Amino acid sequence: MPRGMGWGRGRGRRRKMRVIGFIPQVRHFYPALPPLSQPKPPIFMTYEEFEALRLVDYEGLTQEEAGAKMGVSRGTVWRALSSARKKVAQMIVEGRELIILPQGNEIPKAVLEEGE
Repeated sequence: MPRGMGWGRGRGRRRKMRVIGFIPQVRHFYPALPPLSQPKPPIFMTYEEFEALRLVDYEGLTQEEAGAKMGVSRGTVWRALSSARKKVAQMIVEGRELIILPQGNEIPKAVLEEGE
């Protein structure tokens, strides 16, 4: 272990909390027909990626507006959106399962509004 590095410490700074306005009720999607060959492992999407996809593609917000709602920069929204779109396309094309999971750095918007 390099000098000055303790257990549990990663490189860089801590991830900023993301405000999530909508926690998905359905978090697991799978193909209607079983695969003919050995199934591929599922694809995992984070709440952050889901929220970026929802705000930009479903709600029609710009990336800047979505970033303001999520409490992150436009660049962060762009990266999450790009990753989410790729995962959805991969799910459809390859017929793979998609599972939406929390990452641990999300704050539901309702929790923030209760504190005010």
